[in-house]
Amino acid sequence: MNYEKIRFSVNDAIAFLTLSNPEKINALSGQMIQEMIHALGEVSADETVKVVILRAEGKNFCAGHYLPELQSGGVKAYKWIFDECTRMMQLIHDLPQPVIAQVQGIATAAGCQLAAWCDMVVASEDASFATPGVKIGLFCTTPAVAVSRAIGRKAAMEMLLTGRYFPAEEARQLGLVNRVVPLSELPQEAEKLAAEIAEASRFTLSIGKQGFYSQVDQEDNKALAFAKHTIVMNNMAEDAQNGIRAFVEKKPPVEWKNR
Repeated sequence: MNYEKIRFSVNDAIAFLTLSNPEKINALSGQMIQEMIHALGEVSADETVKVVILRAEGKNFCAGHYLPELQSGGVKAYKWIFDECTRMMQLIHDLPQPVIAQVQGIATAAGCQLAAWCDMVVASEDASFATPGVKIGLFCTTPAVAVSRAIGRKAAMEMLLTGRYFPAEEARQLGLVNRVVPLSELPQEAEKLAAEIAEASRFTLSIGKQGFYSQVDQEDNKALAFAKHTIVMNNMAEDAQNGIRAFVEKKPPVEWKNR
């Protein structure tokens, strides 16, 4: 695909997906969403990639949906936009590689959803997060799914019902953000975290991510049963056996079979 609204590159074990329409505050147009879906498919199939950094050009991360596409249409047109956006978000969730959102400026509405759907968020001190749809009569129902899973219900309801902007540090305290750093250090901090994660085997990262999301919303007994089965199968893997052996025998870290 010829990417026009995003940029896609791979450096060693890290893939970079960059929203590239800063003139429109990187709004999620239908074209951008389609390009993201295609790129995520490429990432998923690339066995050399262990971690993904999702970032954006310009002063801001993402202002949500491209609102002109939500005007003067019909149910079919609107359904396509939200179907495809949901598909994109689900692909991020289902991706075998962990995804880090690198956020500067604003992340609003579906842009906030996009950051929240990522596995981790590194934000600049000037970043802020909001679901302001309530102020224009379009409640952020789909962003609510991601936000309510990232932070507590009471805080999520405040964000959704007031539409106010939550500064990066407040978002960190609520659990929406992992790390807050000066803007000048944002790329380096995101890449530092990605490199730290990439030290593990790709197989282990994949099974860990999938296992985490499969159990996190289950009842305790079901979650434990699922986790028990998953860790037994993980323990059977060559990577796990080599790693355990190296630890027990006090040898240097192994070269992962499934890198």
